[in-house]
Amino acid sequence: MPPMSRMGTIDRRWFERVATARLAGADEVLPRLSRAANHGRLWFAAAGVLAVAGGPAARRAARRGIGALALASLTTNTVAKYATRRQRPVIDAVPLVRRLTKAPITTSFPSGHSASAAAFATGVALESTRYGALVGPLAAAVAFSRVYVGVHYPGDVLAGCALGMAAAAVTCYWWPPRPRPPHSLHTRVAAAELSRGQGLVVALNRGSGKGVPGRLPARDHLRLLLPEAEILELGPGQDLGDLLDDAVDRAGRNAKVLGVCGGDGTVNAACERAARAGLALAVFPGGTLNHFALDAGVAAFEDTAYALEHGEAIRVDFARVRDGAGQDVAAFLNTFSIGLYPDLVRTREGLESRIGKWPAAAIALIRTLRTADPVRLRLDGRPRALWLLFAGNGHYQPDGLAPSHRPRLDEGVLDVRTVDAEARLARTRLVVSALAGALRRSHVYRAERVRSIRITGLEAVNTLAYDGETAAAPDALLLDKAERALVVYSPAEPQDEIAQRARTARAALVAGATASRARAAT
Repeated sequence: MPPMSRMGTIDRRWFERVATARLAGADEVLPRLSRAANHGRLWFAAAGVLAVAGGPAARRAARRGIGALALASLTTNTVAKYATRRQRPVIDAVPLVRRLTKAPITTSFPSGHSASAAAFATGVALESTRYGALVGPLAAAVAFSRVYVGVHYPGDVLAGCALGMAAAAVTCYWWPPRPRPPHSLHTRVAAAELSRGQGLVVALNRGSGKGVPGRLPARDHLRLLLPEAEILELGPGQDLGDLLDDAVDRAGRNAKVLGVCGGDGTVNAACERAARAGLALAVFPGGTLNHFALDAGVAAFEDTAYALEHGEAIRVDFARVRDGAGQDVAAFLNTFSIGLYPDLVRTREGLESRIGKWPAAAIALIRTLRTADPVRLRLDGRPRALWLLFAGNGHYQPDGLAPSHRPRLDEGVLDVRTVDAEARLARTRLVVSALAGALRRSHVYRAERVRSIRITGLEAVNTLAYDGETAAAPDALLLDKAERALVVYSPAEPQDEIAQRARTARAALVAGATASRARAAT
């Protein structure tokens, strides 16, 4: 018997075994589960639950899961099914109670439901093994249900699962998963233990970020975790600098720990003041992207609260921007740029939540380059014409135009990346290399790690950008590092995000019940 015929015989035999099996409770559950997964509805709902109820890792997992599902569904329904055209199984042996009310009209191989289920579960697991462990059994049940209700052979399901897992893996080529916080690479340092936040002064910028539905307001969240902390909230019309100066003054008279809740721009301003005053810093990620907080290992308020309770912290560099006379112009914790990079980032961030970081970066690059003019300047005395100049505070990964994270925050180096505008067909070559994922091998792109860099000839440059802020550009600049200038609270080991969210939700319920009883008593 030819191998393919033998495989078909085995496939039909196993289908008949499943079709005639009697599993307790399965007739009520599996057909409904199979229908719920039609058109990916079950997985879109699961992604919504992760995004609303979970933390940063859950939201990243949801985005990757949906991206992998879209790729698997496109491949399955537009290529694979039409290439094989396998007929659906004969369902005479399947009991009526478990058959679908509406039989599928497409061909059988591979199983689209199984491909979508495996793609979503694998995509989630690539970002978080814990969330993957929650979603995985549901995906396996959906895949098995397709055989149990009689619409697919086991081979169809296995092929669909393989295709879905491959689709999830392919997303990593353009959109690398964010690694778990690399706590072992940070330079650890002991810090003051502040039980319940006693002695902590927190500057809260309520205007940072876009907010996330279903979350506690930042002030309530802080009060729940650190009931004895002093919280200074930015009022209407109040200057952020004045609020931070007040918080620094109060923190200096208390436990010498400054807390800040806001986005990267707010954290930048707090870090500069904390370093000058010799204060340790507790960062509560209250912005939209929270790049620094993620790199520091404090992705959630609970991470910072835990580190404060246990006195766990790390050393952090920040980078300085000074003019030709040596006067401070700005400081940055994350990134600095001249040229089209700020526009590129804004366009990319508007797209990446829907299509992933790499495709968003490629599209943003094409859009921005169409109308951009190159910048002419000198780098350490060498004349250059550039489309952009990017400098990161520390070595960013991955290489290319979509850097996302830093494994370490005290390396003492600047990550300088440039795109040359003088090479022949520079824009075309840049776009082609970016689309092919081969930017690191492009001759128009250059990346180097340096301790300082001098930029002159900036007469035609009006602005520079750093950590989401802008400033007027002087004629000359020096970028260098203030090494290990800051102590930032960060837990020594990664925390369990699921357990954190559960504890906070439980504490919120208890606090709400207590407040209700107090109101009733009055």
